[in-house]
Amino acid sequence: MSESTQSTAGAVPKQTGEQSWSVLELVRWTTDHFRGKGIESARLDAECLLAHTLGLRRLDLYLEFDKPVSPSDRSRFRELVVRRSSERVPVSLLLGEKEFWSLSLKVSGDVLTPRPETETLVEAALGWLTDDSHPYAVLDVGTGSGAIALALATERPHARMTATDISTKALQIARMNADQLRIGESVRFLDGSLFAPVRGEQFDLIVSNPPYLAREAAEALAPELAHEPDVALFAGHDGYEVLRPFAAEVAEMLLAGGRVAVEVDPGQVETVAGWFAEAELEEIETRRDLAGRPRVVAARKPAKS
Repeated sequence: MSESTQSTAGAVPKQTGEQSWSVLELVRWTTDHFRGKGIESARLDAECLLAHTLGLRRLDLYLEFDKPVSPSDRSRFRELVVRRSSERVPVSLLLGEKEFWSLSLKVSGDVLTPRPETETLVEAALGWLTDDSHPYAVLDVGTGSGAIALALATERPHARMTATDISTKALQIARMNADQLRIGESVRFLDGSLFAPVRGEQFDLIVSNPPYLAREAAEALAPELAHEPDVALFAGHDGYEVLRPFAAEVAEMLLAGGRVAVEVDPGQVETVAGWFAEAELEEIETRRDLAGRPRVVAARKPAKS
């Protein structure tokens, strides 16, 4: 990076003369730099990016704090810091991976980065799939990176898992993740919108983390979201463009006694629960994420009398 570019970016001072920078010094400097840019997870981001640059696990940095960082590594690190602070590219996209449910998943700008709150949906689903050996029929609508489907497939290897998405590029990432986890043969990936790819089938469980943000709220969102696909984030002017038909059609896709669980914005919980009630689903409930916000709406199709 030239001196002029460095001055503009304000990222990672260049080594001059005999000056050297240790791992700890770089972490501290970058943490302060990120905080100055309004990045809330400043220390975590700094450590993740430096660990990636050095080919270490993040926790291993603590064993290397006094180690000097070579000029070549600092140059590579500087590029990542600039993209994170100036362009606000999420760390997951800079690294090309994200951990979800203790699984390391590949991510790109073609998929929504898996988020911790979505683990609430996985946890709820596993609570209903109680028999490890039962061949449950499970459908993940809008699978993206495959996070939900692959988490369930690893926990319930006998389940018959189907994952759909409207984006062929997202499905490529999902298949890649399935192969990396060596469960590619356990999941059926289908291209199409909502229930179109599986019309005529029925399932014990249907899960989904659909797009649910209102387009009119885009300007108020974190700048990092600009690097994620619009199709995975926004659902029309009110945020219900996908949830509305999903709720209307899901009952016919469930086996008797089958369940549905969908992630929503906290402000959408009552509306979606009302739609499930209109669809004559029962045992409607809400699950809260780790931050205590209502995040998942679930329901059950009545069993045959």
